[in-house]
Amino acid sequence: MNIDYEFKNKELINTALCHSSYANEHKDRNIQCNERLEFLGDAVLGLITGEYIYKRFPLWPEGKLTKLRASVVCEAMLAKKGRELHINQVLCLGRGEEMTGGRERSSIIADAVEAVIGAIYLDGGMENAEKFVLDMLRSEIDEISGSFETMDSKTVLQEMIQRDSIYPLEYEITGERGPAHCKEFEAVVKHNGRILGRGSGRSKKEAEQNAAAQAIKNM
Repeated sequence: MNIDYEFKNKELINTALCHSSYANEHKDRNIQCNERLEFLGDAVLGLITGEYIYKRFPLWPEGKLTKLRASVVCEAMLAKKGRELHINQVLCLGRGEEMTGGRERSSIIADAVEAVIGAIYLDGGMENAEKFVLDMLRSEIDEISGSFETMDSKTVLQEMIQRDSIYPLEYEITGERGPAHCKEFEAVVKHNGRILGRGSGRSKKEAEQNAAAQAIKNM
């Protein structure tokens, strides 16, 4: 593992790398899994990336900032970085999880990356957590933002979903109201049968775009 940080409290990084399947198999040893650190790391990650893109793009509106952050702080990106840092190679997994390919499962790797962020924050404070996160994601943010100006919400959402799923997005107009010259349409966007977002607009296209934007914000 190559995270360029030396822990003072080794128990924190050991916990960050401990999946629940391993802890459950060793209950007699009272081992903690990384779920609580993951919860904390998710919050720290959101704050650091949010502040960075807020300052990096001072003229961007809230909606565009939200889309960019969602494009970077997602399971696929964190799993990619976790593999690059070899975090997946040092995870403690239960036998069953190991045998079914858990070491390469994106959700497990992404969760572990968030747990490592939480552990660094507790061990070394926000400054060290910020260095770790931005060293990991700054180039990705800059690269994605370079082509972001021309990307609409539906395109952004499509790219986010395609990183982890083979199922297509589906848009559905669910209602309309108002007189013919001033109609307002309502739309939903679905993925694998689940509604990701809802939106409304003066045209069907605008309603779908707003539904996609809401889905990005929800994610």
